[in-house]
Amino acid sequence: MAVEVPPSTAQPAPGAKIRILDTATQLFYLEGIHSIGVDRLISESSVTKATFYKHYGSKDALILAYIRARAAMEQERLERIVGEHDNPADSIRAVFADAARMILAPEFRGCAFINAAAEFPSETHPVRGLILDHRDWIADFLTGLLRELGHPLPGDGADDLQLVHDGAMTGGYAGDPIAATASLGRAVERLLAF
Repeated sequence: MAVEVPPSTAQPAPGAKIRILDTATQLFYLEGIHSIGVDRLISESSVTKATFYKHYGSKDALILAYIRARAAMEQERLERIVGEHDNPADSIRAVFADAARMILAPEFRGCAFINAAAEFPSETHPVRGLILDHRDWIADFLTGLLRELGHPLPGDGADDLQLVHDGAMTGGYAGDPIAATASLGRAVERLLAF
C-alpha cells in the first residue's frame, strides 16, 4: 500500500535578484546605505560576486532599485489602506494610524526616504530625484483624499499632513516615539477639523 505524501507547503527560495534586493532593503534601512559594502551584500544574500553584478551592475544601481522598491511598497500599502475604508476622513486617519504603528515598532529607524536623502545631499543625485518623485506622489495622494473630503485647500492640507508625518517619523526615531505618535494623532485631527 502506497503512502500518499502531501504536497510541500514550503515556499521556494526567492531568486538571487530578489534576495539581493531584500538583503539591501533590510541592511540599508537598519544600518544606512553608505555603511553597507558590496561584499557584505553579496555574503548576506548568499550569491556570488558575478551574480550580484549580473543582476545590478553596481551598488549605485542597487541603491536606485532599493528606493524604487520602497516607494512602490509604500504606495501599495497606502492604496490598500484607503481601499479598506468607506470615506476619506477614515482613510486619512488609518494612514496616519499605520504610520504611528510603524514608529512604535522596535525595528523602527526613521523614514527610509528621509534617511536616504540625508545620505545623498546633492539635489541632482538620482536618489534624490526618486525621493522627490515619491514625495510628489504622496502629496498628490493626500491632496486627492482631502479634495474628496471637501477640504477648502486640499494642496495646502496635504503639505501640512506630509510635514507632520515627516516630523513624527524623525521625532519618533530621534526622540520619544510615544510623544511623537500622540502629537501626530492630534495634528491629523486638527487638520481634519477644517
